[in-house]
Amino acid sequence: MADPGWQIELGDGPLVAVALHDGHHLRSEVAALMRLDDAARRYEEDPFTGRWTVVAPTRIVVRRSRFEVDLNRRRTKAVYLWPEDAWGLDVWKSAPPPDMVAASLAVYDRFYAEYREILERLVLRHGRVVVLDLHSYNHRRTGPGERPADPQLNPEVNVGTGSLDRSRWGCVVDRFIREMQSADDRGRRSDVRENVRFRGGQLAKWTHANFRKSVCVLAIEFKKIFMDEWTGELAHNVFDAMTRALRQAAAGVLEELNDGDCRSNADESPRPGAHGDRTRKARRG
Repeated sequence: MADPGWQIELGDGPLVAVALHDGHHLRSEVAALMRLDDAARRYEEDPFTGRWTVVAPTRIVVRRSRFEVDLNRRRTKAVYLWPEDAWGLDVWKSAPPPDMVAASLAVYDRFYAEYREILERLVLRHGRVVVLDLHSYNHRRTGPGERPADPQLNPEVNVGTGSLDRSRWGCVVDRFIREMQSADDRGRRSDVRENVRFRGGQLAKWTHANFRKSVCVLAIEFKKIFMDEWTGELAHNVFDAMTRALRQAAAGVLEELNDGDCRSNADESPRPGAHGDRTRKARRG
């Protein structure tokens, strides 16, 4: 199940970690038409998030840049065609030809086909599955050395749950947030809040639409306090602390999945094909 655009490591257990925007790779024809330089692209990507996928037995790390195809946007917006699609950036030297856009969308379709196949396999084995959808976000957009964005509106960790059924998955959400808040080993409570800046993107929406009762996606956005968002330099001590917190939170999520009280809050989880879960066979691109 290998593809040059992403790495998939299949493990045993109901936990999956995904880093959709870790990648920086472009197909040669895309790179030739790209106006943005490497630094401008990396600023909007999520470097280092692939390393955090070690907290789950099943790992998906995307190596393709979101400027080739953004897997966390709906298909019709997955290729940035206009500056308004990409934070006002002038992405292209000239408009991407239709065949190049079609090739990028074929990558999109292949990813979601493989992702569906993985979830079907894990749900069949475990009944309920949690996906940690790992991202990061900028908070010093006015320039290097300038004041950061208002911390009241920009938590250190934003947990997006906008498309999930909280009546079914609330215990998992609350446990994750509680563990992330309490896991700071620097002597303070971490700022972890729900749906402040982000409510979750297409990966979460697609998953909850197709596996509504059996899979929960937590769309996790780490503020880039673990790195210099302008130079790309990693702050190893902060990054390592966040990694330990994420490990602890992942362990707490697994406990909740196995907890009888949590399970009793929801109907018995369906296997693929039951109670409205769509399970068409994954297509290979």
